[in-house]
Amino acid sequence: MDHIEAGVGAGAGTGSSLGRRLFAGGRGGGTRVLVPSRRRLRALARAELMLLGRNRGAVLTALLVPLALPFTLRPAIDRIDLKGMGLSVGPLMLTAAIGYSFLFAVYTSLVSAYVARREELVLKRLRTGEPEDVEILTGTALPAVCLGLAQALLLAVGCAVLLDAGAPKAPYLTVLGLLLGLVLSAALAAFTSAFTRTAESAQVTALPLVFVSMVGSGIAIPTDVLPHRAAAVCELLPLSPAIRLVRAGWTGELSAYQALVAVVTALAWTVVAVFAVRRWFRWEPRR
Repeated sequence: MDHIEAGVGAGAGTGSSLGRRLFAGGRGGGTRVLVPSRRRLRALARAELMLLGRNRGAVLTALLVPLALPFTLRPAIDRIDLKGMGLSVGPLMLTAAIGYSFLFAVYTSLVSAYVARREELVLKRLRTGEPEDVEILTGTALPAVCLGLAQALLLAVGCAVLLDAGAPKAPYLTVLGLLLGLVLSAALAAFTSAFTRTAESAQVTALPLVFVSMVGSGIAIPTDVLPHRAAAVCELLPLSPAIRLVRAGWTGELSAYQALVAVVTALAWTVVAVFAVRRWFRWEPRR
């Protein structure tokens, strides 16, 4: 793990006080403050990408599960009267695939990554050097977030071609939902890691959010088939607004007010998750 610290140290050109002013809102430094931060982020992300590549189990889970699971849902979706609900297979499958990218490519893989780095004392040792806390967390998350983004783009093209999903009617909503979902998934992963003792137990502690999101956020089951009251409650789940925006970008089903409510709800969950990370994230091994 020493190469992580070496890479970060090599990318740090100024004292840590400059990085602290950047995140504390200081005005001094300008570009001179931002450059070391970008270098440290690149160093952390490059090291984390190398570690991720060595974990074959995590790579297979992150790559294959989001691609394979949506097609296992096809028989169940075919039993639903989609035309009667004004739905089509393409957007539903696309939404499910991107939702699985949130859950497996980003969320569950990052829970394992944060816990593993904590238990191996990597996070503790990094904090004694140049990187700020937000840089450490962001640098660790960047490879998984980029993987989730790449998967989503690939799935969007694949579903548009193979499932005749067509072009999105409101692409800005899909892009907005995708970005909000990726950021929130990473923040939720950092929060979940605080209650995870070992990297081996990460899959267990991540299960509640995975299961609830699959069932209630419109990933495995469209919320349109749920009773009205249940659907209204499920819309308040953490990933529901992002999933709703992704699908609405293809179908154009949301009004401006509904889209605004979804964005505000997603931002509210993001703020709550970031606050929870600042309050409860653990930098040292649990004893």
